[in-house]
Amino acid sequence: MADEQDLAQNGATQAPQINQRVLAQYIRDMSFENVMAQMGVKGEVAPEIAIQVNLDARKRSVDGQYEVITKLKVTSSNKDSKDVLFLLELEYAGIFQIEGVPDEQIHPYLLIECPRITFPFVRRVVSDVTRDGGFPPLNLETIDFLALYRNELARRAAEQKADA
Repeated sequence: MADEQDLAQNGATQAPQINQRVLAQYIRDMSFENVMAQMGVKGEVAPEIAIQVNLDARKRSVDGQYEVITKLKVTSSNKDSKDVLFLLELEYAGIFQIEGVPDEQIHPYLLIECPRITFPFVRRVVSDVTRDGGFPPLNLETIDFLALYRNELARRAAEQKADA
């Protein structure tokens, strides 16, 4: 505590105060196909789940407002036959009012912190839709958005190196 007072009295710069509010959350787009019910499945069913996650962020016309979209594609297929059991595609968006984040840090902030806030709602939607679609509810594991962000940066760097 004394160190903080000394820093403040000596004119040292403090970290900016970040102010964030979630203004809205909503499903932008969703599709669920119960392929198993449409086509029928023969024999034993041993589901295998594949999940793809993509993120997108856009600045809105109002100062300090951003739309952050979590895009999921969940494919369940039979382990042995590879027949698709169901396919779920979801785009879940959040509108955020963000102040105090330096310009050079806004991109990682939008693609790491904002999806963390909306993820519990994405998880609930996926669980409800799969359950209502005739399957056991799919409870997504927590997604490490920091690792996802770092992987995307590494992928882009490798792509640029290959192009050069």
